[in-house]
Amino acid sequence: MAEQPAGWRAAGPERWLLRAVALLAGAALSTAFAPHDLWWLALLCPAVLIGLWTRATTPAEGAWLGCAFGLGLYSAGTWWLYISIHGFGQAPIWIALLVMAALVAIMAAWQALLGYAVLRWLAPRSTPGCLLLVPAAWVIVEWWRGWFLSGFPWLSLGYSQTDTWLAGLAPVGGVHLVSLALLVGAGGLVQLWRARGGARLLAPVALILPWTIGMSLRDVAWTQASGPARTVAILQGAIPQDMKWLLSNQQNILDDYAQLHREALGANLIIWPESALPDLANLYPDYIGRVWSTARRSKSAVLMGVIREADGPGADSLYFNSLLGMGNDEPAFYDKRHLVPFGEYFPVPQWLRNWMRLMNLPYSDFTPGAARQTVFDLAGLKLSASICYEDAYPAMMNPETRIAEALVTVTNDGWFGNSGARYQHLQIARMRALESRRYLLRAANDGVSAVIDPYGRIVSRAPEFTRAVLRGSLTPRRGATPYLRVGNWLAIGLAGFILGGGVLGGLRKIRGGTI
Repeated sequence: MAEQPAGWRAAGPERWLLRAVALLAGAALSTAFAPHDLWWLALLCPAVLIGLWTRATTPAEGAWLGCAFGLGLYSAGTWWLYISIHGFGQAPIWIALLVMAALVAIMAAWQALLGYAVLRWLAPRSTPGCLLLVPAAWVIVEWWRGWFLSGFPWLSLGYSQTDTWLAGLAPVGGVHLVSLALLVGAGGLVQLWRARGGARLLAPVALILPWTIGMSLRDVAWTQASGPARTVAILQGAIPQDMKWLLSNQQNILDDYAQLHREALGANLIIWPESALPDLANLYPDYIGRVWSTARRSKSAVLMGVIREADGPGADSLYFNSLLGMGNDEPAFYDKRHLVPFGEYFPVPQWLRNWMRLMNLPYSDFTPGAARQTVFDLAGLKLSASICYEDAYPAMMNPETRIAEALVTVTNDGWFGNSGARYQHLQIARMRALESRRYLLRAANDGVSAVIDPYGRIVSRAPEFTRAVLRGSLTPRRGATPYLRVGNWLAIGLAGFILGGGVLGGLRKIRGGTI
């Protein structure tokens, strides 16, 4: 594409057309992730946005384009929140739409901020800007919105590549390094389209080199076996979400899981999904005792998802979303650390909480677990645990993962019905196995329950929405991948180095009077 004159600005109708293209590109990007798995769109859609930024001439227009892209991506990619908030949470439609709109707006605002910075400082028309500076800034924004104020790391670009050669980069620098590789390639596509002369020769390098490196690393083990194989049985109760907490259905749920547990006896490790019991674990000491005693007689250990009550300061009670580990020693708990806003706690003023109580909305808060917790030692395995969407926060989990020999995630994705959320969440779990080069065992109430190998491949999975015992095996592994040693800092440090070099280069040009 020929360079536009320095003072060129799109006319009103054309501005809106470009914003519409950005909106559609963002929406199309959502299909790069599971269950659609059109992974190549994670390369093409960002290239469309970067190309649009090369047409814009003001930071404000760059922000509008980024905002439109974000609105498309998060509206299309997280629509399933409506099922949870309205369908099962029974919030009025207007509250469900308001909460969803707020989340989409916040995520789009980060993309708008990126668009402003691109046009203000990062020179997207230049070769360094297109191939390096814009991708580096994008990755830093992706990382930032994944943890700031609790964060929402869903739909990070790298997750779309669990089945491509770029997955070989995951044990080195995690999901964000995979994102950076994609974005450098996206910049390469733009350069192929618009650059001339020698600048255009760099585009194939930007496109091909990350994939070549990823391919060369895809089969590197990074870790080593640390013991004999262990057998595992994952229980999938398939309790419909709208029946899970009904008083009249409690005994049926207990009976169903007792039957599944009996079928699983003999496996080295038996895993129950998140909050498998239909009420507080404190109410079922005899039931839990029978589960433990039958498991010990069969030489099985048990990990059970429970909700439990503990004494708090004064007369207060604390509620935890927990995993209960039962082996030959004393029982042990893991308490969920990263709670779900508006699902497990409500970050709103007291007056609004009181109003929500009057409107018969769920509002009781869970208490987050300690920041650092010990790994489980069960069935001769050291296990690092996570509950629900905690597996989207690998930096939080890394200290335990480094000393663990396998990973366990329990979840209840039934909150989102038969939507893409469960497959996106499974893809996130697969990335954790890739980054750590360890087996990951995933127990979900109605699916997707799976055994995932150290290369992110699904070894076995249970049929969804069906009562089942998923049997499998794993080999414990020890050793730290580069990612487990340094976490996200390799990818973020590399992106920061690129941006720092760009800033220094710009300052030199200013001092030299060349710009």
